[in-house]
Amino acid sequence: MGSGDHSALPANWEVRHSRTHNKEYYFNRATKESRWDQPTAQPKLGAWHILAKHQGSRRPSSWREETITRSKDDARAQIEGFLAELAQCESIDEKRRKFGDIAQQYSDCSSAKRRGDLGPFDYGAMQKPFEDAVVALQVNEISKPVETDSGIHIILRTQ
Repeated sequence: MGSGDHSALPANWEVRHSRTHNKEYYFNRATKESRWDQPTAQPKLGAWHILAKHQGSRRPSSWREETITRSKDDARAQIEGFLAELAQCESIDEKRRKFGDIAQQYSDCSSAKRRGDLGPFDYGAMQKPFEDAVVALQVNEISKPVETDSGIHIILRTQ
């Protein structure tokens, strides 16, 4: 159907034909979006993170504490302390090990049980400030503190 290579369409996309315009268009069966230009599959993102929630967080509780009472300033100070610890590491392997250890012990996210590993995720799956920070990092780079509605994060990009 037409001249484009449609074999590389992302999941849920298909080619349809517009009778009105007498040309092909692309339709997403899941979202019902339609467009003239061919969608491309974006690679997945991957990251580990350490989350420090505070009393103003969207959900101020975690697996560690039923009710989080720390202030935003205290959460930021905790994150800054973790960054200082990570800065002492001499290799990326040592940093990854230390990052995972800190996440497992201190992160307020349920990903702590996976050493902060969020696994692969699609663009648009995370809160915008978090995603923007991941995209800005190189693989194996660690962010400065990132603030979202969930709290304050340190992010290690993994893919």
